[in-house]
Amino acid sequence: MKPRIAVIGAGAVGGYVGSGLAAAGHDVTLIDPWPEHIAAIRAGGMVLSGMTAAESRTVAVPALHLTELQSLAKGRPIDIAFVAVKSYDTEWATVMIAQYLAASGVVVSLQNCINEERIAALAGWGRTMGTVVTGGLALDLYEPAHIRRTMARRPGQTCLYVGEPSGRITPRARAIAAILNDVDETHATDDLWGERWTKLCVNGMRNGVSAATGMGGNARDGHDAVRRVCIRLGAESVRVGRALGFRVGKVGALDPDLLDRADAGDGAAMAEVERLMLAGTSGAARSDLQRPSMAQDMAKGRRTEIEFMNGFIAERGAAAGVPAPTHARLTEVVTQVERGTLPPSPANVLWN
Repeated sequence: MKPRIAVIGAGAVGGYVGSGLAAAGHDVTLIDPWPEHIAAIRAGGMVLSGMTAAESRTVAVPALHLTELQSLAKGRPIDIAFVAVKSYDTEWATVMIAQYLAASGVVVSLQNCINEERIAALAGWGRTMGTVVTGGLALDLYEPAHIRRTMARRPGQTCLYVGEPSGRITPRARAIAAILNDVDETHATDDLWGERWTKLCVNGMRNGVSAATGMGGNARDGHDAVRRVCIRLGAESVRVGRALGFRVGKVGALDPDLLDRADAGDGAAMAEVERLMLAGTSGAARSDLQRPSMAQDMAKGRRTEIEFMNGFIAERGAAAGVPAPTHARLTEVVTQVERGTLPPSPANVLWN
């Protein structure tokens, strides 16, 4: 019997992964608080599209509104609960789904930021795992029941890593990786925390900048001065992560040592980092429609995750004695833009 799967938060990532699992024949239910979204999924399925015609399809997938959650009790308990809500909603989503878990059920963070500790505080470490979504899986929920992929698929590119907090590659880690591999290339990892921090480096140098400036990914990386701010953010987050003992991998296409040297004044390293970033702005690599999740939230008038991303990096850096002043400043600016006291503009990140 296939495991019963629930995805709490059917936004861009949760909706894409859940629909992909449904298309592959898995027993999955999407759960979301947006009534129009749930109604549209029920009426016509989840409409998925990408940068090629082959990626376009419509998937019928069971979907529940939060107010209907109690109906889960009528079926088998949940074996795998993917939490795909915003970081600030982690605790209530965990408490909500935990009561429907099977005895061996597990709650798996499918989120941008580092939330496993929040989940474990409520569900227990033995019932907590994490899935890291890499930068190759850029998604946008642009209207109810419509999700598009805005980064080109690359053969052999790992888009998801599944890991245990303990660092052991367990049978359940392999099993969940095999399930997610039906959606996109997935591997079990023995370094969940290193993968988490590496992804945080990627998000930390892109999400907040796009949210503060109103720029999409290609426009942001193509702007000479704004690109330099992104590079500084990336280097700061690499240094903080290493001070905390994490193994920091490639930050997107960028070697972490190269980022560090570029920010430290190495001209050759800076030239190479900028070359790689500009190569990622080609229409074949990334759609001009691509906006990081925080920029999407800003455009929709939603709360951002800035304090769980750049604010978190600045906070952990201060605790480790490795300042991350650019992250701290960006956190302040994004908060002002979010509250409407500052309009989005490239000038918001050009402090020098």
